[in-house]
Amino acid sequence: MINIILVDDHYIVRQGVRTLLETESDLTIIGETDQQSELIQLLESDQPIDVIMMDITMPGVDGITLTTAIKSARPQLHIIILSMMDHVKYVTQAFEAGADAYLVKNVSRDELLFAIKHVAEGNQYICSEISMKLLSQATNTYKQPLAVEVLDLHINNREMEVLALTADGFTNQEIAERLFTSKRTVEGYRQSLIEKTGVRNSAALVKFAFQNGLLT
Repeated sequence: MINIILVDDHYIVRQGVRTLLETESDLTIIGETDQQSELIQLLESDQPIDVIMMDITMPGVDGITLTTAIKSARPQLHIIILSMMDHVKYVTQAFEAGADAYLVKNVSRDELLFAIKHVAEGNQYICSEISMKLLSQATNTYKQPLAVEVLDLHINNREMEVLALTADGFTNQEIAERLFTSKRTVEGYRQSLIEKTGVRNSAALVKFAFQNGLLT
């Protein structure tokens, strides 16, 4: 069972998230608030707490400052930032404060549930929308011009996600879980990349991607 506290300054958002999460038998909402004082009371109670899901914008104190304070006092708690703000600087600040995950509020139900359970197991997570933004930034800041043949490859966004995760060492099954698709679909994307780039295998694909500026 994963015990969760919701912290958001919008009542309707808290109720929406609560309604969604309470459909899951292994998730329990043990409290919700929009006030720092009430959050402290919840933290000081005898109830077991696994995850705090928190917005950045809050009355009196922001979620990033709260994250720093909570992690300093109780580092074992897992904190998920759920925010409308998708700027990379907020993501960076959140993780520097000790957050375990960062999600935007238009995240899908499946990805939200995956993130909660992934974080509860001791992992970190960034939602796919932010991940693609970071990947796009990294690609755009690469200084060397791409070879003409690379520009003509017509690699789509999903293939780029698979390529980046492959370079990070994830297996097809692990990539499928992160992208909420099947292992066979991931294998298809990887094979498409191999055919488009003309390489022989996944290792050569990753080497090609770095040499030609697809990844940095």
